[in-house]
Amino acid sequence: MTVEETQVAVAVAAEVVEVEEPVKEVKECEKAVVEGLVEESESKPTTVEKSTSYKEESNYLSDLKEFEKKALVELKSKLEEAILGNNIFKRDEPNKVEEKEKAVAEVKEKKEEKTEAAVKTTEKTEAAVKTTEKTESAVKSEETEPAVKAEETEPAVKKECSEKTEEGEKAPELAEKKEEVAVPVCEEEAKPESSEVVDTDISLWGVPLFPGKGSEGTDVVLLKFLRAREFKVNEAFEMLKKTLQWRKESKIDSILDEEICSDLSSAAYLNGVDREGHPVCYNIFGVFDNEELYQKTFGNEEKRGQFLRWRVQLMEKSIQKLELRPGGATSLLQINDLKNSPGPIKKELRVATKQAVGLLQDNYPELVAKNIFINVPFWYYALNALLSPFLTQRTKSKFVVARPAKVTETLLKYIPAEEIPIQYGGFKRENDTEFFFSEDGSVSELTLKAGSTQTIEIDVAEVDNSTLVWDVSVLGWEVNYKEEFVPSDEGSYTIIVQKKKKIGANEGPIRNTFRSNEPGKVVLTIENTSSKKKRVLYRHKSNKCF
Repeated sequence: MTVEETQVAVAVAAEVVEVEEPVKEVKECEKAVVEGLVEESESKPTTVEKSTSYKEESNYLSDLKEFEKKALVELKSKLEEAILGNNIFKRDEPNKVEEKEKAVAEVKEKKEEKTEAAVKTTEKTEAAVKTTEKTESAVKSEETEPAVKAEETEPAVKKECSEKTEEGEKAPELAEKKEEVAVPVCEEEAKPESSEVVDTDISLWGVPLFPGKGSEGTDVVLLKFLRAREFKVNEAFEMLKKTLQWRKESKIDSILDEEICSDLSSAAYLNGVDREGHPVCYNIFGVFDNEELYQKTFGNEEKRGQFLRWRVQLMEKSIQKLELRPGGATSLLQINDLKNSPGPIKKELRVATKQAVGLLQDNYPELVAKNIFINVPFWYYALNALLSPFLTQRTKSKFVVARPAKVTETLLKYIPAEEIPIQYGGFKRENDTEFFFSEDGSVSELTLKAGSTQTIEIDVAEVDNSTLVWDVSVLGWEVNYKEEFVPSDEGSYTIIVQKKKKIGANEGPIRNTFRSNEPGKVVLTIENTSSKKKRVLYRHKSNKCF
């Protein structure tokens, strides 16, 4: 990296820090409350509180400012007018219109030829009918030759009628009267040209857009476009039209049924919810450190196109988890893990990332509440410099950046410990057979002062038919840790469950179990030998044994 590139990276680093600052800001009164809780936690364990610094903007009409309400009403009016006037989607281009008109003219000409042929056939058929009538009258008048002449005339007439109607036109029955014989015309010709059909069923993400439908989700969707364009109605309307046009041309409404890039299931996935109920989407860039997968995904333009379509498909799956209604979770929390990521030196990744960012920002406005980047290496700041021109200030204000040492601490601000995967310092395990539900064993927290020792005591009241299970995690670890069972009977011996050991900074959460034959308590001892305070998270429950 040149000196100039380094200067750019440093400048971008400063910019990112400035972006992160507003996210961390708390009102003075709230700050005092938080500090009070911290001081209290140093002496007494507390349940982990929800963060109050991160809330989605309200979609209730009563919560909107006057200019926002006015903009929403105006956008709904423009949208309704456009739908009723069939002006949502682009009209065909002039050359396409000419081709279509030419094709229609050819079809019309062929229909006219068929109609003329049908008219001629009908005229001949009428003549045949007249002949038949004369024949019948002749049969009645000539009593001496009734059977022979009728038999001779009738086949002749039938033969002539069938020969004249071989082109697919249905001949009238001879028994019918002349006035009942109709000219055979194609059904399409018989119908007068109808006016354009108005489609009021236009929808986006499963939400009807036509205001007359009265859907409670319509305002929610329209507010996303308005917020993305700072409540400038015309710009929001054009953005919405472009999104609908893009979805139509790209066939996005059927994308969930497609099989796309199945090898990328570990590159991005949905896992759990945050403290406000938003679905959490994890993007794991480190998987592209595998050269084979990298080439398979970004090797050429066609493959990059498939990657973009896969990313859009994942976004559509994520939207399926949202509640697009006032009061619902209408956006995602996105976690971007940059650990072992190939970095900006890979041109193909850089190009695909830029395209993905533009595509999602243009067509999925306000669907990401926060974009958290974790395990951020130094090169990230250089990449951010490349992407910044393509991001709105509103989008950049949603970025949060965390170095490897701050991953768990950062995630805990937005996601409860029981919903954070164990690889990020939380308690969530795949196919957990101990803590089945998030409400099983609420998570408590205590603060361990520098150079101090703290114990966590878990009572064992039931014996024989139950097993005690617990999770414990220390942010940054670097502590001495041991586990033991202390029986209530002073005559019984203390049982060592886990011998005292030094636990390194990169250690994940610890889970252990214990089954006792007598009442007592399990004691977890944590000794902080460092010069920094430590946050300790833990939970426990008793599982019945059958």
